Amino acid sequence: MSKLSKLVKQFLSNPPDVRFEEVRYILRAFGFEEVRSKGSHHIFRNSDGRKLTVPKKDGRKVKRVYVKQVVDLLNLQAWSDEQKDDE
Repeated sequence: MSKLSKLVKQFLSNPPDVRFEEVRYILRAFGFEEVRSKGSHHIFRNSDGRKLTVPKKDGRKVKRVYVKQVVDLLNLQAWSDEQKDDE
């Protein structure tokens, strides 16, 4: 299982327990780039113009509400299901 697959599984777990660096990794893997950072807020955007703001507080865990936004924005459940079908 790849690092990306493991992270997606972790994001889909309830309750998710993820660090900011893991959020950054998964967003980059799905084509987002960090376009701006002001204070604790990091803004990510993809080529379609979709944006997501994720706060970073001292490298701690990212709040569930932001993890849920990442899951919904990237449609990680469908991606995970496709990966299972390919195995």
